[in-house]
Amino acid sequence: MTKEITIYDIARELKLSPATISRGLKSSKVINKGTVKRILEKAEELGYRHNNFASSLRKQKSHTIGVLLHELNSNFITSVLSGIEKITAEAGYDIIIAHSGESYEKEVSNVTNLFHKRVDGLIASLSFTTENLDHFKLFFEKNIPVIFFDRADENSDSTHVIIDNYKCGYTVTQHLVEQGCKRIVLLTSNLKRNVYAQRHRGYVDALFDAGIPYNKKLVMIKDLGEESAVAAAHEILKMKPRPDGLFVTNDFKAAVCMQELKRNGVKIPEDIAIVGFNNDAISKLIEPQLSTVNYPGKDMGEITARNLVNHLKGEGNIATTRRIIVKSDLIIRGSSLRKKVHLPL
Repeated sequence: MTKEITIYDIARELKLSPATISRGLKSSKVINKGTVKRILEKAEELGYRHNNFASSLRKQKSHTIGVLLHELNSNFITSVLSGIEKITAEAGYDIIIAHSGESYEKEVSNVTNLFHKRVDGLIASLSFTTENLDHFKLFFEKNIPVIFFDRADENSDSTHVIIDNYKCGYTVTQHLVEQGCKRIVLLTSNLKRNVYAQRHRGYVDALFDAGIPYNKKLVMIKDLGEESAVAAAHEILKMKPRPDGLFVTNDFKAAVCMQELKRNGVKIPEDIAIVGFNNDAISKLIEPQLSTVNYPGKDMGEITARNLVNHLKGEGNIATTRRIIVKSDLIIRGSSLRKKVHLPL
């Protein structure tokens, strides 16, 4: 194996002290510019690499933040990552990304792995099947900060960044009721997760306030895949009487379901008014355009990362803020608008 170049090798080549080489590699102002230039050029020539691992051990800081996701194939997650990366890069932190693929076992493994990689802090979104935060105790016991976003245990003392999912569920259902819908299907995912449980609760309360009886047969719990959306559309087609409203807690799933309904002769929104969730790009690409809840992923990523970075720099304390609510709102488009009004372009 090729020998790793050290500051002592550079010092020997340039006939300078190791201390001078160390300062020069950091472009220290106590070393004149000419010497710094010589040091950097020699380091590049010899193939010197800074030993981040050794530096991290000395300083007890890795300048690395772990990011644990429940999936990667999502426009929402991509936008969250964009926000996280923007803030962490500006603050001089690297990120290590891990994802559970909706598996609790993989999530536990990833949490342990990130702990042993000595990340300075952790940003996490929980899998479908995660029921407690016991595997995060490694971080809690060492006072390594953890912030959860989107999917979180809202009953725990952990800091989490979320939208008001209950309010969103209520607002969407209320909108469909105002459009004349009386048999509204909720197509959602695992109700063990806070995001889907709270949207479901909002749906239930909005029906109650409108005097519409809750019918559990109209609540369809599926995974987030394309096949399940197609299957849901065919279940809706078989329902008698047929539903006149559909609230889908994911835009991609809503778009797939809408297309399948249209292929089978259903008119949108005349026969069934539809609302999705997330404001993904697909919501503007289908016809009619999809009404949806604007879920600002980039904002959520930036807010989460900024709170963690400020805590790490001693400029804030996440322990004093248990819950951070990111603003979201309903965007009304053609897919749900049965009562004719002028829509902005």
